[in-house]
Amino acid sequence: MKIVSGMRPTGKLHLGHYLGVIKNWIELQKTNDCHFFVADWHALSTSYEDKLNLKELGHDLIREWLAAGIDPENSHMFIQSAIKEHSELYLLFNMITPLGWLERNPTYKDQLEQMKSKDINTAGFLTYPVLQAADIVLYGAQGVPIGEDQRPHLEITREILRRFHHLFDSEDLFVEPKEIMSETPRLLGLDGRKMSKSYNNSIYLSDSSDEVLNKLKGAKTDPQRVRRDDPGNPDICLIFDYHKEMSSQETIDEINSSCRDASIGCFDCKKLCHLSIENILEPMRARREKYDDDTINAIIAKGNATSQKVASLKMELVNKIIFQKG
Repeated sequence: MKIVSGMRPTGKLHLGHYLGVIKNWIELQKTNDCHFFVADWHALSTSYEDKLNLKELGHDLIREWLAAGIDPENSHMFIQSAIKEHSELYLLFNMITPLGWLERNPTYKDQLEQMKSKDINTAGFLTYPVLQAADIVLYGAQGVPIGEDQRPHLEITREILRRFHHLFDSEDLFVEPKEIMSETPRLLGLDGRKMSKSYNNSIYLSDSSDEVLNKLKGAKTDPQRVRRDDPGNPDICLIFDYHKEMSSQETIDEINSSCRDASIGCFDCKKLCHLSIENILEPMRARREKYDDDTINAIIAKGNATSQKVASLKMELVNKIIFQKG
């Protein structure tokens, strides 16, 4: 199956990114033809005022993917803005996409509400699902890994394709992609809010072992457990949520029991959590050292070249259907 997915280069990756997105990519690449791209144009839809160094952030993002376990021999990694066909197809899709489809998009409404501190009342933000559609179908994606909140976007993609096929009498040009639902864990930040760099509450994939432990020390636990011998309730403890996502079942069961009868303290629980996180991050540190700037540039160049060929061939067919009939 052809798989296409992207990520915006807006800063360092944290554990939520790994568990919610990259871990799934790592499994998908084993048996599928995967195309993973740095969505730098998408970054501008919400961060156009932030003066981001998108080239540097894009390279850093791919380095983190490689460190996490994305295999350049099994997956194509490329930069969205390097493939101009994305913008060309985006333009053509915009010409036929009804405004109402985009304005009714529930994710659009939610983000307008959540990001009131930013001026995102722009054409770029309204139409980013159209750009996503172009991103996906240029490569004939049969499957797209998404979380539940992305379902409306993929449905807009399918509606755009059906409208295009109807208007230009070209039923076989594009493949309608199916969703590959990701079990995205609700991994909250260390303060109980959404894990985000803006809240300074994240454990980053690039953090050292000491940094991880120090961050865990200050993390919220069961507020009713004031003293060491107070019984706790792991069901309302942030650290137990971390254990459920990253620890062995044996450790999870031990914490679940020992917290309730106070045979383990919060700090000991956090140290066990630290060990589980280190089991994830330590291999990443070793892989990260293997990829210097020249190696990253070579991987990007190869991915760009491969993606360019595929996208160019698709756009030749699109333009022939639209502009050369008759």
